[in-house]
Amino acid sequence: MLEVDNIQVGYDGVPALRGVSFRVEAGEIVSIVGSNGAGKTTILKTISGLLKPSVGSVTFQGHRLDLLPPHEVVRLGIAHVPEGRRLFARQTVYENLILGAYTRKAAKEREQDLERIYALFPVLKERRAQKAGTLSGGEQQMLAISRGLMLRPKLLMLDEPSLGIAPKLVDKIFETVLELNKTDGITILLVEQNVREALELASRAYVLQTGSMVMSGTGEELLQSDTIQKAYLGI
Repeated sequence: MLEVDNIQVGYDGVPALRGVSFRVEAGEIVSIVGSNGAGKTTILKTISGLLKPSVGSVTFQGHRLDLLPPHEVVRLGIAHVPEGRRLFARQTVYENLILGAYTRKAAKEREQDLERIYALFPVLKERRAQKAGTLSGGEQQMLAISRGLMLRPKLLMLDEPSLGIAPKLVDKIFETVLELNKTDGITILLVEQNVREALELASRAYVLQTGSMVMSGTGEELLQSDTIQKAYLGI
């Protein structure tokens, strides 16, 4: 479904990604884990077309994403839920959700999707007339994910969905990610510092370190790795 092949990406001439390659197959949850500053967010921005690789390619269902502007990447069915949520703070919950469906014209389908989202996150229905900027951190993350879902994405990319959220709500977010994959069949690319949770969810996973992929395997294989246990899990 998604093939990232040997990409090199930099900021002002300083490399952030060095020869990164990985794949995501339809129906998978693939996690990319690593410490802060490893380059995880840069990968998602490159897939979304916000950054362009100087070397390598990004292909999604036969389309070269690295040759497309970001709005065309969205139209292919890729939803990017960015780190920090990036909501329209002065717009209501409902308005943020509707903006997520801007590429789709059928009002009936949008209403169906809203009901699905309200079933996933009932608090958003309760607060649908409330301005997004007044929500708690956890509620804002739920809204950011839901705005991405309004696209009806083929691939949902989540950048640090647990960041700055109370532990109880973190559990809810990860439970929902699993449900979206298992029940709705959405392919998910998850970037996350919470290594244990990310690997427990993942069909397959990759470890990124200072801009390079250094390990890969199933989530279970990496959880059992001595390297992962010592470096990231404190075992």
